[in-house]
Amino acid sequence: MMGFISTVFYVAVILGFMILIHEYGHYAVAKLLGVRVEVFSIGFGKRLLGFRKGETDYRIAAIPLGGYVKMSGENPMDQRTGDPREFLSHPRWHRFLIAIAGPSMNILLAIGLLTGVYMVHYEYPAVLDEPAVIGYVVDDTPAQKAGIQAGDRIVRIEGIQNPTWEQVVPKEALSPDQPLSITIERAGQRFDKTIVPEAFGPNKMGSTGWTPKEPNFAITELEPGMPAEKAGLKVGDEIVSVDGQQMAGLEAMVETLKRTKDKPIAIVVRRQGQLQSFTMQPILSDGNGLSEKRYRVGIASDPMKVTTLPFTAALRRSFQQNKDGSLLILELVRKMIERKISIRSIEGPIGIGRAAGQAARRKGWTPLLELTSMISLNLGIFNLLPIPILDGGVILLLFVEGLMRRDISLPIKERIYQAAFVFLVLFAVMVIYNDLVKTWPAIMQRLP
Repeated sequence: MMGFISTVFYVAVILGFMILIHEYGHYAVAKLLGVRVEVFSIGFGKRLLGFRKGETDYRIAAIPLGGYVKMSGENPMDQRTGDPREFLSHPRWHRFLIAIAGPSMNILLAIGLLTGVYMVHYEYPAVLDEPAVIGYVVDDTPAQKAGIQAGDRIVRIEGIQNPTWEQVVPKEALSPDQPLSITIERAGQRFDKTIVPEAFGPNKMGSTGWTPKEPNFAITELEPGMPAEKAGLKVGDEIVSVDGQQMAGLEAMVETLKRTKDKPIAIVVRRQGQLQSFTMQPILSDGNGLSEKRYRVGIASDPMKVTTLPFTAALRRSFQQNKDGSLLILELVRKMIERKISIRSIEGPIGIGRAAGQAARRKGWTPLLELTSMISLNLGIFNLLPIPILDGGVILLLFVEGLMRRDISLPIKERIYQAAFVFLVLFAVMVIYNDLVKTWPAIMQRLP
């Protein structure tokens, strides 16, 4: 129960802060340009509490699914008086600056947060900046069917030459049931391959069945009360073999446990240069965030590189990360429109809550700040989509009006906004429904 309460708290804080920053961008620029702001609201619907200062009502409303800044004469349905402080009385370039200010604040916040994090604690999976050398191929997967073998190096994927795993992973994830053109290098020879990642997991993202060759297969986390901890394994132990078989990484061990099930196994590890053997019996468990039960011993192996970056390098790295993230979001939207990827890949409030809870349970503040940065970037890019009511839709209509050299008639604008509102409500319902569908199996498995 406490875990649920803390998750709700962190979600409320993160989303509330994101909305506050976004709406403050609109508010600040509107005020600067002389537009009257009537309402500054966190949430929609009935006013719960707040205060009035000057001409603006600052409030918290009942439905915590966003927020808004209400400017005089902004709504096409509002009666216009010709007051020079009304939104529509201002030139288009003023309206453009007001519209783009909100998403810009979110994007700048994402860049700023990551810059600060990287200056204090720059941590990332050790394998990400390694050449894309395959460490293990799972049986009966697209990679195995395409003839991919452990030790193969991916030297080209969809036009990217000599990619790292940081470039390969998103290409794989965003290509479910779609052909990927790759070139592999094996023993000095190169082979062109076409592989079709299968839609996998509740989010229906692409999975080929290959895993990276890890620098070393070392234990980074032990789950309390699980067989590995009880047998005496320790964080930092490097796993050499399981039942006499060499292990290339965690995925290879997962596949081994699928075969051995609850049969006792012998794990050989290297600890401080010495080989030691431990015997334990795997148990069927759905812990550690898994959506289904499988045989486990309770270890995690996610070797990380940790360093700090000076301000200039941190800013450059943050800018690059946010640029890459923005392009991935746009690619995801494009593929959803083309129906090449499932809408289930989008996380709604429940998915965000789950991620926030996991980040909050990790050591230190940096995981939560990194998640906040990612959500802020997503919010900024989403609001720039050319959908009326959203900021991107306002910008699109301003662009059309600029080409027409006159304003679109208010009745037409009213119909456009009504249709857009219905679309956004249906979209929100669909995202929340998908959240529930993805969460329900895990809930059912935990019922007695």
